[in-house]
Amino acid sequence: MTTPQQSIGSGFGPRTTAAEVLRGIDLTGRLALVTGGYSGLGIEATRALAGAGAHVVVPARRPGAAEEALAGIKGVEVDRLDLGDLDSVRSFAERFLASGRPIDVLINNAGIMACPETRVGPGWEAQFATNHLGHFALVNRVWPAVSDGARVVSVSSAGHRRSAIRWDDVQFEHGYDKWEAYGQAKTANVLFAVELDRLARTSGIRAFAIHPGGILTPLQRHLPKEEMVAFGWIDEEGNAIGDSFKTPEQGAATEVWAATSPQLDGAGGVYCEDCDIAPLAEGAGASGGVQAYAVDAAQATRLWRLSADLTGVNAFASVS
Repeated sequence: MTTPQQSIGSGFGPRTTAAEVLRGIDLTGRLALVTGGYSGLGIEATRALAGAGAHVVVPARRPGAAEEALAGIKGVEVDRLDLGDLDSVRSFAERFLASGRPIDVLINNAGIMACPETRVGPGWEAQFATNHLGHFALVNRVWPAVSDGARVVSVSSAGHRRSAIRWDDVQFEHGYDKWEAYGQAKTANVLFAVELDRLARTSGIRAFAIHPGGILTPLQRHLPKEEMVAFGWIDEEGNAIGDSFKTPEQGAATEVWAATSPQLDGAGGVYCEDCDIAPLAEGAGASGGVQAYAVDAAQATRLWRLSADLTGVNAFASVS
């Protein structure tokens, strides 16, 4: 099988930091939009991009908390956005478009993981709605501002290996499993990048999905300590076990690399991890790489059409 999922030998690795991948890259005059860019990996991506000269717009569900967290980082602005509320997405997009500014980097970083069963909007499962549909609507609504040559990066996860798209029950109306729901949402993030890249590459706009690695951040807020202890992630005192977890600075590296690196010029529609293009996973139980179902072009197109139907927005309606 021929696949673009081939390492390019970037020279970086799992311990590379976001600041390191940006050495020698000048983003002065560029605008980056980073959802959730005020917590966990997001704030480190924001810090690194701003440090390289970019102006960073951080849409946040909690603008006050975002402003407090980002205080002291120059070149950053905060606006309100709740990805679980399509009216909020529309309002943010309208405000941004009215500013007349182009977007050079768009990082879909915000997300929720393994939450109790929650319904948003018209009864959508919250992880699929927030992690995928909210970002789908956001990108399509701000698309007129996305500049030629821009990059769109979606933060997925190794968790995509837990589930393909459940076409017969996408919204988990017939039994809820928090990890399977998370897996489906993370698979959706990859398929979104595959299809967006296909649709946008003629404009020189490329899309990527990334796995940041294992990092202990507020993303784990829905997990009881006992569960994380049982997984072997932390000890009874809450300390990380072993050296398998990255720091937030290391975890942000792959999304920043995918968003800016000249090593990826001419590439797109791929899943990256550890600051390189990941291989296809070798079987369902593989511990690395991307599952074939997550980069399947036919599934990517099918998910795009479903998402457009659900959200009522499609910037590529004439071509998709």
